[in-house]
Amino acid sequence: MSSEVLLEEFEVLESIYPTELSKSSEKDIQIDVEPEEAEEGLPHIKLTLSVHYTEDYPDALPELSLAPLEGDVEQAEIDKLLEELTKVGEENLGMAMTFTLVSHLREQLSSLVQSRETQRKFAESEKERLALEEEELRTRGTPVTVESFKIWKAKFDQEQAEKKAKEEDERLKGISAKERDEYKKIHSRLSGRQLFERHKNLDEDTLLEEGTVSVDISQYDRTREDEDEEEDHVTFSDSD
Repeated sequence: MSSEVLLEEFEVLESIYPTELSKSSEKDIQIDVEPEEAEEGLPHIKLTLSVHYTEDYPDALPELSLAPLEGDVEQAEIDKLLEELTKVGEENLGMAMTFTLVSHLREQLSSLVQSRETQRKFAESEKERLALEEEELRTRGTPVTVESFKIWKAKFDQEQAEKKAKEEDERLKGISAKERDEYKKIHSRLSGRQLFERHKNLDEDTLLEEGTVSVDISQYDRTREDEDEEEDHVTFSDSD
């Protein structure tokens, strides 16, 4: 690379970027680069592109580096921008490429800003959507299915049983041992309804307690014909 060729390129770059370009040596320059169009309300980004020209330039790529000057730029984004610059440089080997590299970098910064804004709007929209779904679910309640009702019922019954047992324990603390035994006997007996539900076809002996006399109801089963027969056989004495 002849110094005359590089000096000629520097002159062109200085005329295009009078305030953005600075030269640190005969083979090193820095150019401050911003997006092509800075839209109002969008985050501002500015990077410094450092270019070191090798002896084989322009037949070989110059050494490139990027450093954030304004705005927040992640390292992964910088690596991606450098990767894109390398591709453009390889497509322009053999000719002065600095202006082309800077122009491409400005385009990439504009795309980066637009991509960030799109992601921000999507995140806000998604946040609003989730909030609306949560509010709708809160006001509507959870749909009840057979399985969910069974689970709730089992849990509810268990809680009620535990509550009842706790209340009985508290109640029994204040009475004597004899009263406690009598209380347990009374409350351990099943009601008629409970017996019926447990044994739908109970024998009569199951329902009768010890010492209860069995009565043959058939002895008292009188029909209307029997009553009429008795009336027909009524007699009167002479004394009447």
